[in-house]
Order: sequence, then structure tokens, then C-alpha cells
Amino acid sequence: MRSHARRPEVATRLHPDWRSALVESYAELFDPVGSLSAAPGRPAVDDGWRDLLERACARILATVHLHGGLFRVTEISEKYGTLRIRWEGSLSPEAAARVEEAVDLAEARSATTCEVCGEAGVLRAGDWLATRCDAHAEQRPPVEVEGAVPDLRVERRLVDGRWLTLLLHYDRAGDRFVEADRPPRKGG
Repeated sequence: MRSHARRPEVATRLHPDWRSALVESYAELFDPVGSLSAAPGRPAVDDGWRDLLERACARILATVHLHGGLFRVTEISEKYGTLRIRWEGSLSPEAAARVEEAVDLAEARSATTCEVCGEAGVLRAGDWLATRCDAHAEQRPPVEVEGAVPDLRVERRLVDGRWLTLLLHYDRAGDRFVEADRPPRKGG
């Protein structure tokens, strides 16, 4: 299958608004009809998450091209201070897992990226939750949950015919999930 993606820098020159440029660059994922500014799934987030959305779209498009199937972004928004990407389609289990990993990586990165400028940030409290760097914190204190371990996720993988439960955390520098050390068991 031939890619119909337009290079993001070309689309940005044609559409100064990066959101419309993203929809045009990855039209296969968004299926825009009519106005790019009204396309289903058009990002409803601030400028700081532009890069992580471009990465996610590139990963998803590569997966769809490699495995085939149907895929459409239905929503890109912020909720509780982090990114949400919703989609629909018909993909093979392997392709769906790769798409979900791309979505999970983008959502995890958003939890460590200022939505305003794209620099490293933390989840902050206020009238609503927001991920912000110190410069854009607007006097919001960081959210702290006693006993919580940030950036952890549990994942089940089939390895050599056996299901393994892995404890992973997001590595911002590598933009990937890595296996985390397991906390010691109580009483053990």
C-alpha cells in the first residue's frame, strides 16, 4: 500500500494551524471530509502536545500500512490533564496491539509533557488537572498521591507460549515502556 501522508512540514506551510496540518498529513487516519478544521478526530489540545501526536500518527500509519485494515481517529482530547486518543476500525489483533501501544505511548508522554510548550512537565492541581512545566504552572501545585508510584502500568504479554504479567514504566528519554522493578511483597 502506498502512503498518502504528506510531510508535516509541507502541510504546516499550507495550513498555519498545526492541527489542520496534522489532519492533512495523516488524512488516511482522519478521513477528513470538507473543512480540515472540522474533521472528526481533529486534535482539541494545546500546542505542547503537537510533537507527541505527530509521533503517534506516524507510528499508527506505519502499522496500518504494514498490516492493513481499517482505522479512523474519532477523538483527540485532554482529560484529567493527559491526552486521550479514541479510534475505531477493524485491525488484526497484532495491528490493534501495535496501535494501542502507539496510543499508550502518546498518552504516557502527555503525562510528562507540558501541554502549553512541550517541555517536561508534571500533573498539577487547580480548578482542573493539567500537565504543566514550572513556567506554565500558573501557581498550580504538583499532584501528589501518597504511596503512589508514577508512570506505572501492568501489561500481559504472551511470551514463548506463557502469559506473563509485566510491570512497566514510561521512559521519557527513550519514549518507550521499560520493565520496572517489582516492589517487595508484604510479609515476604
